[in-house]
Amino acid sequence: MTERPKARVLVIKHGALGDFLLSIGPMQAIRRHHPEARLTLLTRPAYRELGEATGLFDDVLADDQPGLANPLGLLRLRSVMRRTGADRIYDLQTSGRTGWYFRLCGPGAPEWSGKVAGSSHRHVYPGDHRMHTIARQRDQLAIAGLQEVPLADLAFLDGDIDGFDLPERIAILIPAASPERPAKCWPPERYAALATALIARGLSPVAVGGTDAAGSARRIVEAAPGTIDLTGRTSLGQLAALARKAEWAVGNDTGPTHLISLAGCPTLALFGGDSDPDKTGPVGPHARAVQAEALEQIAVADVLAAMPSA
Repeated sequence: MTERPKARVLVIKHGALGDFLLSIGPMQAIRRHHPEARLTLLTRPAYRELGEATGLFDDVLADDQPGLANPLGLLRLRSVMRRTGADRIYDLQTSGRTGWYFRLCGPGAPEWSGKVAGSSHRHVYPGDHRMHTIARQRDQLAIAGLQEVPLADLAFLDGDIDGFDLPERIAILIPAASPERPAKCWPPERYAALATALIARGLSPVAVGGTDAAGSARRIVEAAPGTIDLTGRTSLGQLAALARKAEWAVGNDTGPTHLISLAGCPTLALFGGDSDPDKTGPVGPHARAVQAEALEQIAVADVLAAMPSA
């Protein structure tokens, strides 16, 4: 008897860190739906290591995202996609760019789950929708036959935090966001006032984030001595470990806030008028968001009153 060839499945996901993290639940659902398939991820170079850490994929390929003005780059990308031999492609990015990826496949394209016209499992939704990323991806995958898409399980992310010598009771502060989006940052002096209030409650504030958060963290530490500055010092695994230890977390609309929330820490995310928590707010068992047209309008008292509990 001739052995049936193994199915081959390709998942496409670029995104910023928070967007990638929100897509891990759908990636896990895809793996459960295709338990025997050879599963490949095509992602930005920055997320290749994270994709490998999920343990879901047989291959993780870096996508340099060539532009339309780079025909040689597009041809190389088409060659990479064809070499995966995918029978089905799940486009979790669903952008104009990945719509072009579908067209690169040409006649005889594999089954395609996404929003692009002509795809076999097309998910149509309005451009001005207010559907959360999680709900949108669940609807998309339901069309492709995946009925159970839980939130991401980040148990694979862990790290050693013993070396930080942290006190027993901590709360996490995430005081920065993308350098290109300064309007997404709650003022450092508000974080400092919040840190002072936390210290009065017997909690040790711990500031986390990348090196872009270091300036804000220094200002918080200066105004609220007792705050612990770990900015630029933690891996994603260590952030997840901190989330499991912390009593709660407050952060801007940024990737580490999504990670900490998905890891199960009671988390409050702060949103200004230029982003929409209904579409990209944190998810998790104890997650909330507070929004004002300008982040300066959110007072420390508002944050303390809105904080979720486990």
